[in-house]
Amino acid sequence: MARAKRRLGQHFLSDPGILGRIADALGAGPDDTVLEIGPGPGGLTAQLAARAGRVVAIEKDRELVPALRQRFPDATIVEGDALQADWRALAGRRFLVAGNIPYNITSPLIDRALEPPRPERIVFLVQKEVADRVTASAGGRDYGALSVGVQSVARAERLFTVPAGAFQPRPRVDSAVLRLSPLAEPLVEPTEQADFRRLVVGLFGFRRKQLARGLRELTGWDSERVGAVLERAGLAGHVRPEVLSPAAFTALLRALVDGGWAAR
Repeated sequence: MARAKRRLGQHFLSDPGILGRIADALGAGPDDTVLEIGPGPGGLTAQLAARAGRVVAIEKDRELVPALRQRFPDATIVEGDALQADWRALAGRRFLVAGNIPYNITSPLIDRALEPPRPERIVFLVQKEVADRVTASAGGRDYGALSVGVQSVARAERLFTVPAGAFQPRPRVDSAVLRLSPLAEPLVEPTEQADFRRLVVGLFGFRRKQLARGLRELTGWDSERVGAVLERAGLAGHVRPEVLSPAAFTALLRALVDGGWAAR
């Protein structure tokens, strides 16, 4: 097996049973194109190629690219950084996304995968803690800005855990398979996305404070103006941000914008 590089956050998975389950979770068929992020030595690539009509794989480690191209002559192996590459130009209009992705860039890759126009499905092998946060329900211990941001545009499922011992080299924590299915009607429109992120991240910065106080600090508005916004959104001022569902955050954003808020 190729030697993993710590600077690239590489942890290779070779168990064909686990790799097959990951590929099955994506549900690719002969009419599908799969964009794979970080194929490494090609364990998951082989499983995807056996199911999908076309595989496009982006690999940052240039030392792995020649072997991947030799092993998978029918796949498109792209040497590059997945955070910089144009996924749509490489994969086309309709595609699925999969990958055993580096822990150190997990959140940016999830953000990138959920940029519109979105893939039909995304399956990532991620740190278990991240999967717990993405799929957490409002009010739960792991619920936060990441949960709200993802769930506002996609259905999130934590499918199964992969123990640290299955990887080479062994990471310090277990991993989990995360499946994201973009919503046909996302809660947040693309034009609202930046303001929505600022609102959610801002309020979770005040997660120990009641919602009304957090909004006053975030907006600089007085109690009366904040109270009017909360009434318009149908929310109580005494609750804390971590109990608000993604839909409630969406209603709050629109009430704020209607009230004259311009996020900076």
